[in-house]
Amino acid sequence: MTHEGVRGMAWPYPGNRFPQHLGVVVQRTVLEGTEPARSVVHDAEGDWLVSDDVNDPNGNAVLACMEHLVAADGTIAELAAMPPGTEAWRPNQGEPWRLQQHTYADA
Repeated sequence: MTHEGVRGMAWPYPGNRFPQHLGVVVQRTVLEGTEPARSVVHDAEGDWLVSDDVNDPNGNAVLACMEHLVAADGTIAELAAMPPGTEAWRPNQGEPWRLQQHTYADA
């Protein structure tokens, strides 16, 4: 069974590596490097979302390529095998990712 994510990339990914040019919704603070990624979500629809888990993401998120986030923080690469419906969370950069089931707050 595969899931189609942003831009139609089927999951699971070959070799458990993010495909080149995989789209991800990311908070500007993470993309600009002012805050670390503390939450990485692979939602049930197959989309990827990355946030700093501190600031409100509403109105503060953009579409980017996952490869840019992995280049800035190589630990994100290990999350490519994370199945849809999962969230990886950590209190701060440098700490291990903890996996948990993901559901949207309004669901």
